Amino acid sequence: MPRRHTYCLARALLLAAAAALLSPASAAEFFAGDYSFSDELGGFRLLGASGTGSMDDPVVVREEFLSVEPVTLVIRRHHELNIDRHPAQSQLTLVKEIVNLSDRIWAGFDVELQEFLDKPSTYSDGLSFKQFASQPQDVHSDTFTLNDRRFEPYDRISFRGGSVDPGGTVRIQLAVTDPTPVSEFYLRQDPNLVSVELVKPGRSFALVDRAFAPVRSAARPCPRAVRPSRC
Repeated sequence: MPRRHTYCLARALLLAAAAALLSPASAAEFFAGDYSFSDELGGFRLLGASGTGSMDDPVVVREEFLSVEPVTLVIRRHHELNIDRHPAQSQLTLVKEIVNLSDRIWAGFDVELQEFLDKPSTYSDGLSFKQFASQPQDVHSDTFTLNDRRFEPYDRISFRGGSVDPGGTVRIQLAVTDPTPVSEFYLRQDPNLVSVELVKPGRSFALVDRAFAPVRSAARPCPRAVRPSRC
């Protein structure tokens, strides 16, 4: 068989194997405390979950991201909550350990709660990142030093101020409250990328977090086809 055909066949087999690993047919579901966690919607690999979900014993969910596409973690509660309790007493403390197996550097990481798939959580549904009586220790990361909590019109947290290299791991802690009787909800997860921006033509490059500090048009480098005197 010609070398080119051998290469194409090997590449096709690798892509098929990767797709099989991320397909719903190979979904994993792990139980921890009163909850279960599943990667059934695809796009990432769930490795395990442990803990009870309390502040002293958070549920630790371990995941691998093979790409930089947004993915959704399915969370199911298997015991009824007492909705007369204060939301803070119905808290799920969740720690996510995420391995970046993509070939891109992450400049940030966004998480968003959804009570209905692909529909951001609203103020009235009760689901939130501990919107009431939230404390700094409820949300933090070992890699990203900043987090921006946006409760309206959706429940979303953006982590910034750090980076995760390919092969690296980021640890994020979240506090989730859900006093409503809905037993299934979703956590959308979206890595943000670092871009390479040319600072001086032919001299140097710099890493720019476009999601956190957009590059202005005035800072664009002179195209190579144009003489420096015309820029």
